[in-house]
Amino acid sequence: MTGSGIFGRPGGLRARGCATAAAALLALAGCAADGTPGARGGPDGSPRPSANSGGATAGAPAPSAVPAFDPARQPADAAAARALLDRVLVDQEAFGPDVRRSSPFESRPGLWPVLDADCVWQTAGLPPGVLATRTRYFHVPAGDGRGRVRISATVTVHRDPSGSGWETAQAMEEVLRCPQQVLGAGERLQNLWGASLYLGEQLNGWTEDAFSESGEYVGDKDGGPHPYMWSQGQFGPVTMAVAGRGAAGVTAQDVRALVVQGTSRMMLRAHGALAKEG
Repeated sequence: MTGSGIFGRPGGLRARGCATAAAALLALAGCAADGTPGARGGPDGSPRPSANSGGATAGAPAPSAVPAFDPARQPADAAAARALLDRVLVDQEAFGPDVRRSSPFESRPGLWPVLDADCVWQTAGLPPGVLATRTRYFHVPAGDGRGRVRISATVTVHRDPSGSGWETAQAMEEVLRCPQQVLGAGERLQNLWGASLYLGEQLNGWTEDAFSESGEYVGDKDGGPHPYMWSQGQFGPVTMAVAGRGAAGVTAQDVRALVVQGTSRMMLRAHGALAKEG
């Protein structure tokens, strides 16, 4: 995927189904006030089981840590939306001391990724309902027997909250339609599957819609398959997402930890910028 989104996606596009990948993100409800994660998943850091597995009680809503969105704080135009992007997007410090900025560091403005009929990612102009979107690119340098890990963080601001819900619905359709996707020359994602939970479903008490996507990344230069994960949260008109691509010697849990850390920080920033006060 190329363009303004994480490996081609904007701040959130993806399918309902397996809740296990989403569980790592649902644990963000246990984040401390400064954005550092609390307990993630099970005691060993593993994802919690889905309702279908019998390990969770279906229909038991999680306690919500989501504040009320204040419509008066909705950005009215593209300039206000870009200012909000600056407030919500994280820098490398949010992921930990080993993470560095990549070059280029930010995506070009005004671009929107589109998954075409052949499951190849293309770029187009912003849809009418999107005020602004931006992606920042990071990496963990290779070393100690591990390859280079790539991370991206994306925030998208819509004209109203219904637009951010549209992103999640589109995301579900894309994974179902294209479990194998071409990112660009010599790069692809394969064996993709997704999960989506609304606020209050199972363990989701941290975001209006929780979406996660997992699979494998393969590249002509990077080899593979390597672990791939995308996670997205939504608050009011804003979606925020982080994706990670692993490398040789990097586990799926390594990638997941980085994704969860970045998503939690951005969600807390969005709450601070858009929630009702008091």
